[in-house]
Amino acid sequence: MTPRPALLPDVLPTDRLTKSGRPVPEVRASLRKIPSVKNVGTVAGAYLQSFGVIAIALWIDRWWAYVVAFLLMGRAFALYNILAHEAAHRLLFRSRAINDFVGRWLLAYPAFNPFEIYRRLHMSHHRDELGPNEPDAALYAGYPITRASLCRKLLRDALFVSGWKNIKPLLLALTKATSRTTASRIVLVQLGIWILFAAVGYWWVYPLLWLAPSMTVWRVLNRLRAIAEHGGMTRSDDRRLTTHMVRQRRLARFWVVPYNAGWHLAHHVDMGIPWRNLPKLHEELVASGWVTDELEYPRYLALWSALASRGEH
Repeated sequence: MTPRPALLPDVLPTDRLTKSGRPVPEVRASLRKIPSVKNVGTVAGAYLQSFGVIAIALWIDRWWAYVVAFLLMGRAFALYNILAHEAAHRLLFRSRAINDFVGRWLLAYPAFNPFEIYRRLHMSHHRDELGPNEPDAALYAGYPITRASLCRKLLRDALFVSGWKNIKPLLLALTKATSRTTASRIVLVQLGIWILFAAVGYWWVYPLLWLAPSMTVWRVLNRLRAIAEHGGMTRSDDRRLTTHMVRQRRLARFWVVPYNAGWHLAHHVDMGIPWRNLPKLHEELVASGWVTDELEYPRYLALWSALASRGEH
């Protein structure tokens, strides 16, 4: 799955990029700016695309509206988690206190994400992608696999198996002194959401349109995104060997990689660049000749097909 050496031009450093692809200080300063006010609107938008979706489904009150809401709520958890990822990098708000409060209480905990643990593990991921201490190795390992194997994985995601595998540690964490605080916070937020729905007369919305999509649709989307980022790649100082690059199209950006998450190579080249400026960093990498068209998959379907090509001729 890794690119051939001939497809990795050795053109760095330049006057704008260092040897690793990271921008030089003068260029980086402009890319590092965090638009806190705009991100208030971004977080509010994520809430509109979750609670708003549920409200519209209740207003329409037809079976198909609930099916659509179920699917869109799986996507809503992608919105929450990707913004929580931004907060874990301390790139959502300039104020560290506000950044961590919003990341923790308004984004991560509603999405069953243990923010403190996630931040620690995610930084480990960035320090040595696909190394011996890779926290997400289970998601990336062994690719390419057979098409049947990928289908089984996605089926387990869609049928609550992976969801239960991820919820169970949260419940067990409540019994341990070292993890009880974070687990209790998540449970408290989840109870608050359930109480909110119950207070307006729709207690059943929480299990049907909040808990269930997080344990099914979100798990499918999360796997598809994760393997598209690093599946089949290898440990290297050259991020072109650790991270895939896929041409960004509107449908994929809506469902799988919102908030510029699809510019993942740029994110790994410099994890200190806020999400809004990742396309600009990508343009710098392309302009330098370090990233070429030959490295880019034309669409996510092509990459997922390649990731499920073992045994095919």
